[in-house]
Amino acid sequence: MSRIDLHLHTTHSDGSLSPTQVLGLAHKAKVTALAITDHDIVSGIPEAIAAGAELGIEVIPGVEISSCIGTSELHILGYCIDWQDPELIRRLTTLRESRHTRNPQIIERLRSLGLDVTYDEVRALAGTDSVGRPHIARLLMDKKYVTSAKDAFDRYLAEGRPGYVARELPKPADAIAWIRAAGGVAVLAHPTWAKVSGEGLNTLLTTLKGDGLGGIEVHYSTHTKRQTTEYLDLAKRLNVLVTGGSDFHGVTKPNIEVGTGRGDLKVPEKLLDPLKKAALSVPHS
Repeated sequence: MSRIDLHLHTTHSDGSLSPTQVLGLAHKAKVTALAITDHDIVSGIPEAIAAGAELGIEVIPGVEISSCIGTSELHILGYCIDWQDPELIRRLTTLRESRHTRNPQIIERLRSLGLDVTYDEVRALAGTDSVGRPHIARLLMDKKYVTSAKDAFDRYLAEGRPGYVARELPKPADAIAWIRAAGGVAVLAHPTWAKVSGEGLNTLLTTLKGDGLGGIEVHYSTHTKRQTTEYLDLAKRLNVLVTGGSDFHGVTKPNIEVGTGRGDLKVPEKLLDPLKKAALSVPHS
């Protein structure tokens, strides 16, 4: 049974496997096309394209950009982007630099709680410019302060916990504009993060569509059948694209597999052509 997976992370952001390793797992899962969507960085795409060419897997250039609206952090996926676009690279670099302001503050809070961790250790573990809280969680796991990434967030790193530090993020409209300026299609990732449902979510998505949003991530590893149905109905009502992906990370999300999520994820191949056609109509600035 072939499938696609349009939401995958590698060691270039907060995933634990290289692009080549992710492509290997995708091949085993009979994934025919995928998107590497690392957080605020596109440096893993060329390796993924090369690995995909060897394995016969189509690689869609992608990215996942963090944004914020009110108290909700929204992630905007960008597909079919010109990943070599200089302005996109500059914008993503600026966004990553905000992490290097925030992360040491998180480390200092953890040290004040008696945890023997340093930011140098986090950066060494990450091995990438896109350093985030999942890397801090992995360090806490390695040092046996927590039992899992979820435990790290629940105890220290989530909003409201003692190690949390807010981060300066762009508005969703800005993230959407960056993606479109690079010739890509902008899609709202995991809509549950919006913290609204029903008419509230409809209102939010209507606003985002006005800003240029092109689709909704309907099929996702942790969506219930009810949520999948709700998001599919919203996509039809708003006349936007339907996408889906596992949000594979590896170690920090050990129960999520490439292509199959928690075992029952099936992102239909038929969703890919409309996405690629939509990208052709995006004016590339």
